[in-house]
Order: sequence, then structure tokens, then C-alpha cells
Amino acid sequence: MTNMIADETVAKSNVLSVFDFDGTLTRHDSFIPFLRFAFGKRYFAGRLVRMALPTLHCVRRKLTRDELKEVLIKTFLTGVDEHWLRQQAEAFCEKYWDKLMRPEGVLAVAAEVNSGAEVTICSASPALVLQPWADKLGIKLIGTQLEVKDGKLTGRITGNNCRCAQKVARLEKVYGNLNEYHLRAWGDTRGDHELLAAAQVHTGGTSTHRASAATHRLRARCGLVPPPPPPPTGGGGRAGRPAPPFPGNHNSA
Repeated sequence: MTNMIADETVAKSNVLSVFDFDGTLTRHDSFIPFLRFAFGKRYFAGRLVRMALPTLHCVRRKLTRDELKEVLIKTFLTGVDEHWLRQQAEAFCEKYWDKLMRPEGVLAVAAEVNSGAEVTICSASPALVLQPWADKLGIKLIGTQLEVKDGKLTGRITGNNCRCAQKVARLEKVYGNLNEYHLRAWGDTRGDHELLAAAQVHTGGTSTHRASAATHRLRARCGLVPPPPPPPTGGGGRAGRPAPPFPGNHNSA
């Protein structure tokens, strides 16, 4: 396995292209379908019943989404063999690649790779589960880390769930000051808000770093920012160079 974990390498490119995974590169969430695939429908249904009350608490704001994610991982993955889960992740990727991946997302990733940018997925889904997808795309991966002891998953997360501000924190841990990069970001939900905000206009030295027009349009569709104004027709404006076209995704958080 290629094992292109972003935490173990530092980019040399000054262009950093970051993609959310679920709902951005894929047509919908991947983790729940993966659990159903890995454990089988009967076992999955039995365990899912245990999630009814925690889910209700989350709806009533008695649990945060991060806390609900921790309950989900504890319910399904406590005591599971790490090697077995990796095998299931490989099989799931192989079987559902065409069904799950958005063709325009795959093309956008390929365009960024071919441009010479440093490209990584940054996702709240477990890195162990997403590794085969990142390997097949030929890019790096930052994701939620599952705790493993003696080859078994403990059912706990190492560190924090990789969403919202944690996405930016994880990127900074790997790549350092993000202002030093031409940061391009793609995302589709509230969990990507801080990542998209980090891809705002930055000026350092002689270079100008600007989020792509596609990212601004996506943020506007998500209701995160007002739509960007049209580019100036006169000679006084300065327009950023857009990333390769990648239609925004309308999935909700």
C-alpha cells in the first residue's frame, strides 16, 4: 500500500490544494455505507439501533456532532482488528469507486496534481477508511485518527475529529503557516467553513494568494458568505486565477 499519509511529509510546492471527501469528491457520505458493507446488513442494523438515542440527543442539541461521531465509532469499532478493517476498506473502495465518486471531483483532483500542486484530502472520516481512496487518487490524506492498541481498535479517536477548525489546525501542523501557500480549497458543508475561510486572499512578499472563484461560489451556495461581486471591467482590479472548474455540491451538513 502506498500509505501517502500527509502527516508524514511536508510539501515543496507553494500551491496547496485541499479537498474535503464526503459530499465533495463523493456523491454522499461514505462512512455509514462503509460500516454496512464491512459488517453486513444484519450486524449493522443491530448496532445502528444503539445509535437511536444518541442521535436524538444530537438533534435536541444535548450531544454535539463530534460527540455523536465518537459514539458511532465506539459502537461499531471497539475491539475490531486493524488489519481486517484495512482489508475491508480496500474492498469497499474497489467495489464502490465508480458508484460513489463524482467524476468531476476526480477530474478536479487530477488537474491539481498535473499542475504540480501539493494535493491532499482533509476529511472528518477516519483516515484508515479513506486511505485506499487517497492512494487511488495519488494524493495525500489528512483524516480523523482512530486509536489502535496491540492491533485492535479501542473505539476511541486519537486527538480531535477532523472537522471545522480542526481541519485548519491539522493542515497547519503538516504544512506550517498556510499564508505561505496559494491555498485552494473545496468543501460542501458547515464542517468545511473554516477550511474555506482559510483560502481567502493573502498577500505575502511578492505573491498574492487567492481562493479560487469556484470556492467562493461554493461557499455562497452553502450560505456561508455573500456571493462574490462580478470582476471589475476597468483596469484597476486584480483577479485571482481560478482553480480547475469543479461544480459546487449542494449536499447539506
